[in-house]
Amino acid sequence: MIPEELDLADDATATAVHTVGLRSYRVEADLIGFDGIPPLHESLEDMRAQPLRWLGCRADGVPVAFIAWAHTDVVDIDRLCVDPSWFRRGLATTLLRALLDRTEGDVTVSTGADNTPAVSLYQRAGFTRTGTVEPVPGLRIATFRLQRG
Repeated sequence: MIPEELDLADDATATAVHTVGLRSYRVEADLIGFDGIPPLHESLEDMRAQPLRWLGCRADGVPVAFIAWAHTDVVDIDRLCVDPSWFRRGLATTLLRALLDRTEGDVTVSTGADNTPAVSLYQRAGFTRTGTVEPVPGLRIATFRLQRG
């Protein structure tokens, strides 16, 4: 699949992205034992209001995976989600590579410290773990940075 820009102004695209996010974050919540992940409780309108750029992979015209980021002084990956029915097909790696090809500068990302698949993905891509924070009791978040240039 070839990643493409996603336009969340399109209702069908936004609805599909929202659904993929909810399904993906439900799996992460189960992995890390915490269901308070903010996007898991985000409305479609709230998701669309995020000041993010979106890149996704489609199957039969419908997004099944996406990456979203903000670019200020660094590229900050806000979310990388794959519909569980599309897990283990390389879509997260494909999207991450596409983002890295389209952007410049350092990249930051965070994920649940116990989300082993995500932690492994970022480490394989050359990210360095910069720490672990506990924003609320029982939720450990691993932070990563990829230094470029």
